[in-house]
Formats: sequence, structure tokens, C-alpha cells
Amino acid sequence: MSELLNSLKEERERMGLTQAALAERVGVSRKTINTVENGVFIPSTLLALKLAAALQRPVESLFRINE
Repeated sequence: MSELLNSLKEERERMGLTQAALAERVGVSRKTINTVENGVFIPSTLLALKLAAALQRPVESLFRINE
């Protein structure tokens, strides 16, 4: 079974952002950022693109499939 992995936490910390600050930038709650970082919630395509833009990274550098 495939699993979606992400480097959201590392990239967020690289930019010096808290979960709350990133959440505000993309228009979601801090809890949403937390659940995405921990792999509990798989973001929609729209949210993934917003996160990538906020972190100034290509979406494929934040999310990858582990097969």
C-alpha cells in the first residue's frame, strides 16, 4: 500500500515559521498543519499547492509517495 510522506515540518522550520504562522499564510488552522505534518491528514491538491507556495518550494519536494 502506498503512503504519502512529507517534509513539511522540516521546510517550515527552515523558514523559521511556527505551525500557526504557516496556517495563517495558507488559511487553515494550526491543527490542520499539525495533522498534515504527522501524516494523519492527507491535504487536498489545493492545500498542497498553497503550502508549497507559502514555503517557496515545488510541491513535489514537500510530498512524495512511499511505495
